[in-house]
Amino acid sequence: GLHLPEAGIALITENQLGSGRIKRRERRRPTRDSESIISNLTDLNIGAPVVHIDHGVGRYQGLTTLSVGDVNNEYLTIAYAGEDKLYVPVASLHLISRYAGASEETAPLHKLGTDTWQKVRRKAAEKAYDVAAELLEIHARRAAREGFAFPENSDNYTLFSDAFPFEETPDQLQAINAVVEDLRSAQPTDRVVCGDVGFGKTEVAMRAAFVAVDAGKQVAVLVPTTLLARQHHQNFQDRFADWPVQIESLSRFETAKEQKAIMKKLSEGGVDIIIGTHKLLSKDVRYKNLGLVIIDEEHRFGVRHKEHMKALRAEVDIVTLTATPIPRTLNMGLAGMRDLSIIATPPQHRHAIKTFVGEWSEVQIREACERELARGGQVYFLHNEVQTIERIVEDLERIIPGAKVNFAHGQMREADLEQVMSDFYHQRFNILVATTIIESGIDIPSANTILINRADKLGLAQLHQLRGRVGRSHHRAYAYLIAPPEKSMTKDAHKRLSALEAHEDLGVGFTLATHDLEIRGAGELLGDEQSGQIQEIGFTLYTQLLERAVDALKSGKIPDTEQPLAKSTEVELGAPALLPSDYVADVHTRLILYKRISNAANEEALNELKVEFINRFGLLPEPTKMLFAATGLKLLCQALGVTRLEAGAQGGRLVFNDAPNIDPAHLITLIQTSPQEFTFDGKNTLRFNRDLDIPDDRIEYLEQLLTQFQQSKAA
Repeated sequence: GLHLPEAGIALITENQLGSGRIKRRERRRPTRDSESIISNLTDLNIGAPVVHIDHGVGRYQGLTTLSVGDVNNEYLTIAYAGEDKLYVPVASLHLISRYAGASEETAPLHKLGTDTWQKVRRKAAEKAYDVAAELLEIHARRAAREGFAFPENSDNYTLFSDAFPFEETPDQLQAINAVVEDLRSAQPTDRVVCGDVGFGKTEVAMRAAFVAVDAGKQVAVLVPTTLLARQHHQNFQDRFADWPVQIESLSRFETAKEQKAIMKKLSEGGVDIIIGTHKLLSKDVRYKNLGLVIIDEEHRFGVRHKEHMKALRAEVDIVTLTATPIPRTLNMGLAGMRDLSIIATPPQHRHAIKTFVGEWSEVQIREACERELARGGQVYFLHNEVQTIERIVEDLERIIPGAKVNFAHGQMREADLEQVMSDFYHQRFNILVATTIIESGIDIPSANTILINRADKLGLAQLHQLRGRVGRSHHRAYAYLIAPPEKSMTKDAHKRLSALEAHEDLGVGFTLATHDLEIRGAGELLGDEQSGQIQEIGFTLYTQLLERAVDALKSGKIPDTEQPLAKSTEVELGAPALLPSDYVADVHTRLILYKRISNAANEEALNELKVEFINRFGLLPEPTKMLFAATGLKLLCQALGVTRLEAGAQGGRLVFNDAPNIDPAHLITLIQTSPQEFTFDGKNTLRFNRDLDIPDDRIEYLEQLLTQFQQSKAA
């Protein structure tokens, strides 16, 4: 659109009159947050280490059905030292988390019935308290620094957002809103946006860039490779085509003369968005009014590089994009030092990438390439040795006679490299042999098979990135990781490849990062001290202790290191409460679903799960209804300070903790008005006598009783 006041003409496009697209409203998979991804039990194998908050680190032994008092229920079995076993009711799975922080071999194995675990946990809680104090100091320093609060220009921003040609996924929208909110607050932004390859992180960056440019500030986009700089430059120009925004690129693709001219314009304020590689970090790059730095693929930059960006301006806002956050960043994000947004929902019609690990086999290479070429696609062959890359090209021409093969690597002349990439993009040849130069950002929708030679030599984040080069359209994509025999690989390399093969679902970048955390160790959060603590009690429990210490310090209290972290309320209804095997056949799926039910934070979350169950598996059988009812009662009990609830055909009992959240007057009135029904047994137990033969009547009675306690407290 445009406005020419002198001529008295205003031209308004159709897109500006109405939103440029029709929003489709459809039910999507629920979004996943960082905590649930780490503490869920998705990839638990028999023998894997798990942590029980009250009993320590043991080994997972599967699900077992036990009959207790003629009632069949499922229990999670954990083996401890000395062949001891612990059976955890499925309703209490919120007390269990995956052990992360060291490899399976070095994970501790605790003994039941000793105070070792309590001592270890207490020591870790004390260390977490020290770290929390340091964290809060860092936070306070950040909060005290006045940054630039970007003004709100909702009309322009809405127009720019509506021009996005796709529908945002729920968590992409959440990440966008979080970044924009950060920019509009006076505190300096330092947010990590973690989203899998091709899940829409670039749009988050573009919206942030628009907010900054619209406020008259300059934006620097730091990328690891020249190819990615070129691709981002093109994408940003297309996306900002309707706006008077000057976008330039600074990489070795530009001549020295061009670079000099761009830097001069940048220092004078003639460039709004500069996209570049490490060249942006050189001392002779000056900005007139830098407001925002966007770092793409953070794991490719050293600490020195990032510190240099921060040193540019004390109040500069920083947004970091990453597909697999490196453990240190993951630590910092989860500990609350940096803000973390996760995009875990895949775009529509996207398939998971089928991943295979195997040794070099000419037959398999031929089959993989021929299948891709037969459907009109293209193939990446990754070979990360410049010296032997031409020999690999000859081998592939021999193995696949009809294929047109070319190669690309970072030591080629800029013009040649650009020509090869352009030819591949325009499908002038169909197999590209390349080094890891293709790792970031080359978006070629027709390339849907990748073969990675000597995959054992590459890191987990790198392998995940490379695999993400394919599968960027609606076609099924394939990744072949070629490695030497298992005996000649290092243990860590084998673990990396196994983790990658096991996690081929969409949106697993975050889960892989937590595996990286296990393979490489948790490292230091603020020093080596914590590494030992994390190894002792596991990463999940350590972050919970840290979170509790931070919350306590914020409210001016000293955290109680003895106090249990999770409220372990037991609910026993005298009827089967489980997912029958004929309702959910797969044991692994049952385990994950049990954990999700147990972790439900409120009634609303439980209802959402019920709807999901009915959609996925059909109407709820009686034992599953009972499981949901027991979890709903557990939530009511926790709010009131009830540690145990037992109910059967003739009545039951409520056991309160030492400081229950109830009105004592109401309790006394209850006993006085109905002495036949209610009696107090000891200091903490209320018994009730009532004929409750039918389980549904039992649930209804208990709900009414607990709600009564709640209402009397509120009154």
